[in-house]
Amino acid sequence: MIPRYTMPEMAAVFSDTARFGRYLEIELLATEAHVGLGIVPAADAAACRERAPQVDDAFVTAVDEREKVTDHDVAAFVDVVQGAIGAPAGAWIHYGLTSSDVVDTAWCWMLRDACDLLLQAADGLLVTLVRLAREHRDTVMIGRTHGIHAEPTTFGAKVALWALQVDRDRTRLRAARDTVAVCKLSGAVGTFSNIDPAVEAHVASALGLRAVPATQVIARARHAEFLYACASVGATMELIAVELRHLQRTEVREVQEGFKVGQKGSSAMPHKRNPISAETISGLSRVLRGNLQAGMQDVALWHERDISHSSVERVVLPDSALLAYYVLRRMTRLLDGLQVFPERMLANLWSSHGLVFSQPVLLGLVQAGLTRDEAYRIVQENAGRAWDEGRSFRELLAADPRVTVPDAVLDDAFDLARSVRYAGRGVDALDALAP
Repeated sequence: MIPRYTMPEMAAVFSDTARFGRYLEIELLATEAHVGLGIVPAADAAACRERAPQVDDAFVTAVDEREKVTDHDVAAFVDVVQGAIGAPAGAWIHYGLTSSDVVDTAWCWMLRDACDLLLQAADGLLVTLVRLAREHRDTVMIGRTHGIHAEPTTFGAKVALWALQVDRDRTRLRAARDTVAVCKLSGAVGTFSNIDPAVEAHVASALGLRAVPATQVIARARHAEFLYACASVGATMELIAVELRHLQRTEVREVQEGFKVGQKGSSAMPHKRNPISAETISGLSRVLRGNLQAGMQDVALWHERDISHSSVERVVLPDSALLAYYVLRRMTRLLDGLQVFPERMLANLWSSHGLVFSQPVLLGLVQAGLTRDEAYRIVQENAGRAWDEGRSFRELLAADPRVTVPDAVLDDAFDLARSVRYAGRGVDALDALAP
């Protein structure tokens, strides 16, 4: 992923030095497990641990140079490690293992740690959303369907639904973490033909992973589930971002992204304050969905394995983790600085001349004895006149001889407080969220 959308703590999980460091620890743990089986001398295993190379930029460069000869990255890694440890102890490195034992276990270890960071970021965003929802529990605004005024709601109710969706994303991330926190060290086709299952058990325990049956590779449906969790995060962030983009339009202007001192919204037009964070999040969510498609195509491999998945995963697994983490953090920053304009919300609500109360008027006429179709036509006709002529919907209804209900019925229908009396239920539901 390009540096613009990369945050250092997530990048550190997938760096070359971190990846090779994981490879090395897996190799050393496997060597030490063989001591208990009477295969590797204890002194040799201790020498491997003591003389193991420091995994730094120089080590990565050495592996890259060796790969030019081997044309195989794990073989190059093993050669460099064995060379640093020296004979005879170094010969035990990679004993009984195949490349995927090391690579797949390392991938799952990395993805588990990535899930932990994603969950932390989701927790932080949820705190912001809950605070914002409670703060605006009674901030009345117009609800829109198809982009058209519908009925009154509250900004708090809108934000509460975002919070509940982020909580569901946390559930998906936890499930993905459990799915990917696995390992396998079972050899070339997963049958333990040249390695004892006790080695796998030892490594799994040491790394906090769960050993699972596999072919030469761990089932790629596990990785696809991780990519789905990331894509779901992106979809939720886009859901919020698209709404904020609409609400920030000049004609609406019910909210606005924060604008820091010195910031410029346009190189040409000094007045511009564009929803750049929301637009960035919308765009990156498309990449996350595309990565999921690639991950799903990695599930079907030839027989016990091929490497058609390998090149794809080097791109989509770290990139999805990085992007999902980035959009969670970027959205948190956006919402922490969000400006909300309650007066503008009310002005927009009333700008349609009271049409947003058409349903309670309809129901009042039905209760008064009209058929639903008769009542609907009366309300629809007066609503059209109110909009076309810019007149009060309430006054037009009161003047219509077909509307014979008492004034109290219309008073109740046009009561804004009555319309939103239960709107806070979504906000109240946030009390039940687990930390």
